[in-house]
Amino acid sequence: MKILSIALKNLNSLRGEWHIDLRDKAYCMNGLFAVTGRTGAGKTTIFDAVCLALYGKTPRLGSISASTNEIMSRGTGDCFAHVTFSAAEGVFTCKWGQHRSGFKSSGNLQSPEHTLEHYEPGKEEGIPITSGHDDTVKKVAE
Repeated sequence: MKILSIALKNLNSLRGEWHIDLRDKAYCMNGLFAVTGRTGAGKTTIFDAVCLALYGKTPRLGSISASTNEIMSRGTGDCFAHVTFSAAEGVFTCKWGQHRSGFKSSGNLQSPEHTLEHYEPGKEEGIPITSGHDDTVKKVAE
């Protein structure tokens, strides 16, 4: 598996939407890069986003459910983590997301959504493969 891009929204200190395209020539030219910054800048959150997208949990926080979400940025109504990766079978995007009722920061947490899509060469839209947490985690592991 090779991670091609990471997209995230409202995870820990990284409020708003962020996108890291690892296909960009700045990452590809040297083949090696570092994730650096001060404490609280969001370095570990980038790795949390990868874990959330692929497995629906993080090593630091464990599972996230309709009753608990310690990774959503405070004062926000939704969060997500998407990872696009290539494997022997093609290109896939794994998506994890959760929101509060009405997407309001005061709303009740809703159940997280977790999906996997396959992209055929030349197509912009992915073909859904899974639509639930257990199925997505199982398919990612395959």
